[in-house]
Amino acid sequence: MDLIRQRLMEAERFTKKGKIDVTTKVKRPVKAESSSGNVFADLGLPHPEQELLKAKLTMQIYRLVKKRGLTQTEAGGILGIKQPHVSALMRNRAGAFSVERLMDFLTALGQNVEIIVKPTRKEHGSVSVLV
Repeated sequence: MDLIRQRLMEAERFTKKGKIDVTTKVKRPVKAESSSGNVFADLGLPHPEQELLKAKLTMQIYRLVKKRGLTQTEAGGILGIKQPHVSALMRNRAGAFSVERLMDFLTALGQNVEIIVKPTRKEHGSVSVLV
């Protein structure tokens, strides 16, 4: 009888899909920190403002390609790059492209890109993308 009870307890730990039900484990509070608003800075990566800008520009390129229903090959023809590079862009892997090149891609997709420089009241300025 103990063997049956043990098997039932083991079976209850598994969901219908065969994965372990983690809710039966000991619950511990999750440690969390407030974000600075820039995940790249939070991770301590070099040039976090530039990386965030590239991520935002890449996201806009992704949205435009999806909205138009372009294949990666078609998008590559418009952007002047090969399909594997479009694939990298679509997976938010813009590391190989400069901010300038990403802006060129946006203009090739029929977008106007404006750069506005203005003073800030803080010690350091910031970069933002307005869509």
